[in-house]
Amino acid sequence: MLGAAGIGIGDEVIVPAFGNIEVAEAVTLTGATPVFADIDPATYCLDPVAVEAMVSPQTAAVVVVHRFGRPADVAVLHEVGQRHGLLVLEQGESETPYAEVAQRRERAAYLDRRLRGVRTPEACGGHTYQQYVVRVPGNGRPDRDAFARALRAKGVECRVPVKTPVHRVPGLRRDVCLPETERAADETLSLPVDASLTKREMNRIVSACNALGGLLQPAF
Repeated sequence: MLGAAGIGIGDEVIVPAFGNIEVAEAVTLTGATPVFADIDPATYCLDPVAVEAMVSPQTAAVVVVHRFGRPADVAVLHEVGQRHGLLVLEQGESETPYAEVAQRRERAAYLDRRLRGVRTPEACGGHTYQQYVVRVPGNGRPDRDAFARALRAKGVECRVPVKTPVHRVPGLRRDVCLPETERAADETLSLPVDASLTKREMNRIVSACNALGGLLQPAF
């Protein structure tokens, strides 16, 4: 994708650090340099303001990654690209049958209405809920990880969606300030919304989260 677009040695490509390493690696394979920009805390996708702040004379492109089934603010990112003469490329997520998406949305809405003690995803009409990602309040990673262990002990499958931001991975490490990326990596937890989940299983998720969430207090 990047090579075919003429991206190569001497170019910089703005990418997210919150997510998989493959995008940054694809940039390096062309000989270009990945430059990490911060995310929007609501979408977990690139923040257009943060992207524009990272533009330099060497910037040739921006790679927009849609995250967890929620679309990025592509229209605004394209406006940024047009202002600076940048190529804006999108990396989508795997296609999911409509019926399955509808069931995921139904389960996500159920959790939205009933969960307490965690921050649920912000509403978005185009969300397909590839993952249902909440924020665990408290003191960041220690509380989130303890919360996850306690949920698993209660029989609720959950996982940390992004364990290490890409800008802290050896070989791609950068001394860059990405506060929203760091905060998301420390606080986020993915809860199940699979179409196969029964009402009893959904109730177990709610009961377990609500019982544990009340024990945590936001850090000040």
